[in-house]
Amino acid sequence: MGVPTATKYLIIGAGIHGLSTAWHLGEALRRTGRGSGKDILVLDKSGIAAGASGIACGVIRNNYYQPAMRRLMAHSVSVWDSDPAAFSYHPVGYMQISPEVMHEQVASIARQQREIGYESVFIEGEKDSAAYMKRLFEDWQAKGITSVLHEKKGGYANNKASVYGLARKAESQGVRILTGVKVTGFRKDNAGAVKTVITDKGNIDCDWVVIGAGPWVKQLWDMLGLPPGITIKGRDGQLHQNVPMWTFWSLQEGTLGVDPKVQRTNDGQMPPVIHVDTDATLYSDVDHSVITDRIWGIYYKPDFNFGGVQGGAMPFKVKADPATVNIDPYGPESPDFVVGEDFAHMWCSALAFCQKRFEGKLPQFKREPSGGIGSFTADNFPVFDRFCDNVYVVADSNHGYKMIGVGQLVAEDICGRPSELLQPFRFSRFAEGKLHPTSNSPFPWS
Repeated sequence: MGVPTATKYLIIGAGIHGLSTAWHLGEALRRTGRGSGKDILVLDKSGIAAGASGIACGVIRNNYYQPAMRRLMAHSVSVWDSDPAAFSYHPVGYMQISPEVMHEQVASIARQQREIGYESVFIEGEKDSAAYMKRLFEDWQAKGITSVLHEKKGGYANNKASVYGLARKAESQGVRILTGVKVTGFRKDNAGAVKTVITDKGNIDCDWVVIGAGPWVKQLWDMLGLPPGITIKGRDGQLHQNVPMWTFWSLQEGTLGVDPKVQRTNDGQMPPVIHVDTDATLYSDVDHSVITDRIWGIYYKPDFNFGGVQGGAMPFKVKADPATVNIDPYGPESPDFVVGEDFAHMWCSALAFCQKRFEGKLPQFKREPSGGIGSFTADNFPVFDRFCDNVYVVADSNHGYKMIGVGQLVAEDICGRPSELLQPFRFSRFAEGKLHPTSNSPFPWS
């Protein structure tokens, strides 16, 4: 079957956000008697899980310094918990292991998790933190750690498998998913609402557009004629003009090619996802030279889907974005698709810093595609809002994969039932100065 000439709801992107929205919108339309999933069309220029969602590390956590992010993530974890089998989800938990400079902020996360009923254990002090970790891993040896926040919920999911699980749920509602169809423009009416989506396979008239295109959001933003530079009211009350709406970061991830069972806990169980931030000097596991004496962080987990111990480290900004290069940012020719020697050296040395079992393992780092380009908003936090009257933009600022529950909230919003969980992520926050607090973490999304 070809591309239809019309649909009521057109969703761009067959990843976590696009397919979750399609699934929940189909349910909402049926429940309210306003239609069904047959009124929904999902387009993707490549295929299901072909972009960021399909190569995601898959970590699912609540750990955020920002209260709004924490509430939003608690909602998303509840969606992951609703059908672990369908989403290929492993609820092993998550650990934020931190230095003194982050102690107070992580303590506030622990307090607020208790307030919202999100189960976690908080350990304070260098001695008690080391003892807690050694009860899990007898070879734990990380230095500069004064707190451990152990979230009992969360964990990780297998990337492609979970996205295909979402696709099946959407299709069960009657949603149609078309791949290999690239959006090239929009046609608006005199009031500025989008009436037609232009693709390389033909034009599609529609009543609503939902953009869930991950790192390609800037291209679609530009096609809609939305501003490349925005006004932000800073915390000092001053207006900052023409701040770039989008920045791009190279995401550094990789896999150590060892048996995932190597990372079992002392009692033989699969462990929580480990995230370590520290300001202790990191030395090379190869020649003991200094890699960095600034705060740094890594995360890792044993993962049979990746065939080893998989994880990542802090990203770095890049100048290029997907719209200015003639390569797919998640394709095999992308310069940011295969992580470099510097990352492999740093990450493997950091693993050895944390646990003795990883010493001398750099030669087993897998030289294969990983990471990619991430698209970030002006403040590194998501934007979920309506533009051009009938276009809903889901710009996740690289928090996307774990936010499987956002699609449910977006679907309800489109059906006239906005959630207070989305309110802190409206575009208006920039001009109003309602910015999210920032943490001392070396990761821009924490």
